[in-house]
Amino acid sequence: MKQRFGWLLIGLAATACAGTAGRADPGLVPVTGEHIRVELRYFSGENLVGERLDGYRANRCLLVPAAREALQKVAADLAARGLGLVTFDCYRPQRAVDHFVRWAGQPENFSTKAAFYPREEKARLFEHGYIAARSGHSRGATVDLGLYRLNDGGLVNMGTSFDFMDARSATDFALADREAHDNRMLLRDTMTARGFHNYPQEWWHYTFKPEPWPDHYFDVPVQ
Repeated sequence: MKQRFGWLLIGLAATACAGTAGRADPGLVPVTGEHIRVELRYFSGENLVGERLDGYRANRCLLVPAAREALQKVAADLAARGLGLVTFDCYRPQRAVDHFVRWAGQPENFSTKAAFYPREEKARLFEHGYIAARSGHSRGATVDLGLYRLNDGGLVNMGTSFDFMDARSATDFALADREAHDNRMLLRDTMTARGFHNYPQEWWHYTFKPEPWPDHYFDVPVQ
């Protein structure tokens, strides 16, 4: 059954990639700013898969211009509170999504389970909405991010780590830690005020709308 599931996921990835060839580059631009730190987790091995994902050739946060401008405004808003933005993922090429799909179809080796999905079965991460054969990140207007303190550079407590595949990562989850809950609300309120929409299952996941490429999934590498 696991083998059949793996082949199914590979088929889904091929379908997702189909139709992107020959389409225009989305016009991605690097996100820079005094209070924006770029720490792409899929460029490193500090992620769900445990290795660098295909298509990440540099630690660069790329977004479409409208999303970049809005994010820079968010950073300015938060700087007044002594906080900055740390970006964990921005534009994600389709080949990286395909890498996720291949990983999900492989037998469990438990190397990243404790850190990223301790209460989930690897084979059910798709079913539960944590991974998809198509990602909004590939459209260039979605960003995964958290907060850090400007005074010492430390990450702000958000209740869970980035990419923690668990119900506790839902933005509105009833956390016992009030500080972490308030930090999630601050991030959501500040992002929403600048045109970003949160994916409720993940406190770190935001999409700028209206998206300039709502029906396209691009595969240009991050470099």
